[in-house]
Amino acid sequence: MPVQAVAIVVYEGVQALDVAGPMDVFSEANTFVDSADRYETVLVAAHRNPLRASNGIQIMADRTFDEAAGGFDIILVAGAPTPPETEPEACLVRWVKELPWRSSVYGSICTGAFVLGYAGLLDDRRVTTHWQDAQALAARFPKAKVEPDLIYVRDGRLITAAGVTAGIDLGLALVGQRHGAETALKIAKRLIVVAQRQGGQSQFSPYLTAPADPGAPIARVQDHVMANIRDRHTLESLAAAVGMSPRNLARHFVQAAGITPHEFTERARVDAARMMLEGSDRPLKAVAFDCGFGSVDRMRIVFSTRLGVTPIQYRASFRRSDQIPESSDEKSLRSGREGSDWHLSGNDARLS
Repeated sequence: MPVQAVAIVVYEGVQALDVAGPMDVFSEANTFVDSADRYETVLVAAHRNPLRASNGIQIMADRTFDEAAGGFDIILVAGAPTPPETEPEACLVRWVKELPWRSSVYGSICTGAFVLGYAGLLDDRRVTTHWQDAQALAARFPKAKVEPDLIYVRDGRLITAAGVTAGIDLGLALVGQRHGAETALKIAKRLIVVAQRQGGQSQFSPYLTAPADPGAPIARVQDHVMANIRDRHTLESLAAAVGMSPRNLARHFVQAAGITPHEFTERARVDAARMMLEGSDRPLKAVAFDCGFGSVDRMRIVFSTRLGVTPIQYRASFRRSDQIPESSDEKSLRSGREGSDWHLSGNDARLS
């Protein structure tokens, strides 16, 4: 296989890890592949003057846009901690518009997706970005098919990744596709990361957002659910708690919160369980009961459907092995159904 020419687009205020993450993956790959198959990565910017990354370090481009006419195998637009409020500088957008003709594979990391959007490259394409900016990306570029929970997504020659460390996942995916899963695993071990993460971005993001008006009836419903999370909640019981008819509550709740009362209740249970799993050694049965799931099996179904990981996997991701010992029910589940290969559909996760 020929040398793979990789370009990463940088600019003032870029997130340093969006740049360094994939660069380190490609650099490490060179230690496991023949020199004729190596990756050669360059930074491309509007000029060669030092650029200040968001964390304060200086970055200098290897080539300017004028010097980097094309001939790349992979081009990635790095992101910044926050998306651009207005269209980026014209020379950047102009150069990015031609990515489909400049490279075989092109895409973005984090908020670099916004640059692709301004260049008109997201229309009718499946894309992702940092969970915190996914809604803004969808609003600003309504023709894009934004997947807010994916770590990375590939749509033809376009590949986009979630924020920050997801650039490493993207790099590993590209290397794995070209050189195989075994090579990607070797690189992941060298970088001390997982070769393929379990679950999506939801496990790292807060599920619930504060209501716009804390004194509104909808906010009172939310407060009631979270204060009585272990209880069973129906539309009728929630309506009675705030003196509204079930029909009015359902309509106003969706208008104010964008989700149904049932959806809010389930999200609240997931968030409550996440906090317990992250910060305590309580048995799974106790967590499931205290958070209103009723059983460990039900909690596992909801976690797997919504977060893409089981409660055991989630707890393992957020605690040190020397901090909290594995409980007896976790050991039992891990050696039993936890290790089996079973598929969950969204309908299995219904819970009032």
